[in-house]
Amino acid sequence: MKRRGFLLLACGQPLFLTEGRAATGSGSWTAPPRFTRPDEASDEGGLWAMMDREETKVRRSPFLLRDAALREYLQGIVNKLAGEHAADMRVYPVRTPHFNASMAPNGMMQVWSGLLLRVDNEAQLAAVLGHEIAHYLQRHSIERLRDLKARSAFGLFFGMLGVVGLVGQLANTAGAFGFSRDHEREADAIGLSLMRQAGYDTREAAKVWDNLRAEVQASYGGDPSKSSPMFATHPASEERSSTLSALSADDSGGFVGSAEFNQKLASLQRAMLDDELRRGQFGPTLVLLERLIARDPGRSELLYFRGEARRLRAGPGDHDLALADFVRAQELGHEPPEVHRSLGYLFKQRDDIESARAAFVRYLERAPTAADSAMIKSFL
Repeated sequence: MKRRGFLLLACGQPLFLTEGRAATGSGSWTAPPRFTRPDEASDEGGLWAMMDREETKVRRSPFLLRDAALREYLQGIVNKLAGEHAADMRVYPVRTPHFNASMAPNGMMQVWSGLLLRVDNEAQLAAVLGHEIAHYLQRHSIERLRDLKARSAFGLFFGMLGVVGLVGQLANTAGAFGFSRDHEREADAIGLSLMRQAGYDTREAAKVWDNLRAEVQASYGGDPSKSSPMFATHPASEERSSTLSALSADDSGGFVGSAEFNQKLASLQRAMLDDELRRGQFGPTLVLLERLIARDPGRSELLYFRGEARRLRAGPGDHDLALADFVRAQELGHEPPEVHRSLGYLFKQRDDIESARAAFVRYLERAPTAADSAMIKSFL
């Protein structure tokens, strides 16, 4: 499966099912009974069958994070939140450096690595997963698709293509447009109720949107709708943060799970940060790294990534700040070998040939089989 097709698929599968009605603020919410598989002759059944086929592609995708411990951890959070419905849900962590999670009508949930990199603890992760579960429990996707069908020429396509063909059209449309903002607001409120019922600290939910707002304001002229389709269709982060804060105002504690979350992500975060840097969106990346460094100031790896983001952005003063980060990373110890390569590039650019040479030699000593070793040797 090609990456572009995979990403489109991933963006387009937040979907359906209905009964439990509107969530309320500080009160509990009662989920509907488990759903039964719809008749395949119906539009809902055809959509479900198509998602089954797409789930097979996700399982085979090279972007799937095949980390059994992580997947078990994510499934455990879903089990806490979804109650009896968890038996119908399967979680797939996917390696792509953007903030997103989605839920298909057949119970397939995708959690992107960019989301895992950006939440601070298990409670914040539970807030996002609870939101997706709420879309599933309220069958928002089928409501959305039927609404689109009622308001457009899908009836003509139905006659020409039959149920299965129409389902494909509708699913793609759902992926393109997402849920209505009212659906998103309802999912936020229900997700918070699910968090509360599972014993999580609901006050963490608003912080997810505060952190995202800080990132998007650092790019695209501060217009979040230009950075992600999610921000184009969801209520503004300010509104979500404010609403979630109000809904959790009467709560006084609960499980946060910082240590548990950090332990599960420790072996994966380096690859996630590499992917983040490759996005080339250095403003938001630097906001993210400032937050990670504030949380763990003695970690030389984070200083490397902040320095590298500044070196690559190459704005006024960036190279001096990058140099300071690389030097500090060395002082802390356990710095990645790439710190020395980046120092070599900085010195080379400043025509400090001897310092550049020493740094490149140190890099090759630390990473003799690196993919770029032949190129680095050509600098010596």
